[in-house]
Amino acid sequence: MHDLNQERDIDLDADRLQPGGRPAGAVGLLQTEKLSDQVYRLLRQRIVNGHLAPGARLSMDALLAELGVSKTPLREALSHLERDRLVVTRPRSGTYVALPTLRDISDICELRRGIEWQALHRAATALPQTVLEALAQEIDAAEVEARNGEYEPFFASDTHLHRAIVAHADNARLQEAWETIGGYVYWLRVLGATGPHRVLGSSARHRQLVDALLRGEHAEARSVLALHIDEVRAWMIDDYLAGGLSGIPQTDPPPTS
Repeated sequence: MHDLNQERDIDLDADRLQPGGRPAGAVGLLQTEKLSDQVYRLLRQRIVNGHLAPGARLSMDALLAELGVSKTPLREALSHLERDRLVVTRPRSGTYVALPTLRDISDICELRRGIEWQALHRAATALPQTVLEALAQEIDAAEVEARNGEYEPFFASDTHLHRAIVAHADNARLQEAWETIGGYVYWLRVLGATGPHRVLGSSARHRQLVDALLRGEHAEARSVLALHIDEVRAWMIDDYLAGGLSGIPQTDPPPTS
C-alpha cells in the first residue's frame, strides 16, 4: 500500500517557507514571486501529495505561525486553492481540505479526456522521437519500481507523459486549461494508487500510447489515450465505492452517464 505520508514533488522546490516568505532551500529562486503565490504553491503541494489529508481542517493560526506570513497572503492563497476545488470554506466553521466526490472524479476525468485528446491530435506529429524514446524508458523504469512497491517514479512518469503531450500541442490556451486541473488530477492519481494493479494497468496503457506514436499510428494513440482515461475513471469510482480511495467515505451515489 502506498504511504501517503512520504514526501513527493510536483511543482515546488521546498516544503516550508523561511521567515520573510522565501522557501527553504530556494533562496533567490522565488524572490520576485508574490508571497501569496508561494503560499498557494506550498499548500497545494502538501494537499496533492497527501501530506494534508482529505477533510482535514486547516488552522489559520497554525499556518500563520508556521509560515510567518500575514493574513492577507494566506487568505489569497486559500482563495486560489478554493478555486482549484482543493479546499472548501464552511461558514462559521473554517477551511478544510476538500473531500473528492464521485461527481468530482467523473467531471475531472471527462474534462481531462477532452483536453488531452485534442492536445494529442495536435501534438502527435510534433513530438520528437527522442522525447518519445525517453518517455518510453522512463515508463519502463517506473514500472520496475512499481512492482517493488515504489510508486513515486510512476507518478513522475505519468505527469511527464501527459504534460509532454499538452506542451507539444502548440496551443497556449489548451496548455493553460490543462495546468488549471493539473493539481487536482495529480491529487486523484495519488489517492487512487491503491495497489500495484492500478499503477501497472496505467503503465501498460502509457507504453501502448508511446509505442503507437513511435510507429506513427496517431489514430491508435488517440484511441489508447481515451481508453486510458476512461479506465482510470472507472477504477477510481470502483475504489471509491469500495472505500479504498485513501479512506474517503462514500457520500454520494454514482454519477449518471
